[in-house]
Amino acid sequence: MRIKTDENIAARAVQLLRNAGHDVATVYEQALSGSSDQAVYQICCEEDRVLITLDRDFGQVQRFPPKDTAGIVVLELGGAASIRLLHARITEFLTLAETRPVSGTLWIVEPGRVRVHLEKEDGT
Repeated sequence: MRIKTDENIAARAVQLLRNAGHDVATVYEQALSGSSDQAVYQICCEEDRVLITLDRDFGQVQRFPPKDTAGIVVLELGGAASIRLLHARITEFLTLAETRPVSGTLWIVEPGRVRVHLEKEDGT
């Protein structure tokens, strides 16, 4: 899977994705830190990469339509931010991503569950 991690995803979590065999580009490595959410969204669309972020703003489907993307994954840590919780959410995402496509959808990965937003025919 081709992935872009937002600047709020720790380097150790990026390594977890790479160790799982994924092609990962980071906002930080591409000197995009501080870019607007809209710019990050557009770059992910252009590069055909799944965006993985902690930024809940990307859950706004009107503003960031997932149907135009390789997928958007918002990780909800469910507690004080820690690398342990981040690894747990990424592992949950990777496990489910083996069984269903991410492309064109918004995934909210929470402790113990993943909500997948599928757009209806009318675009909502």
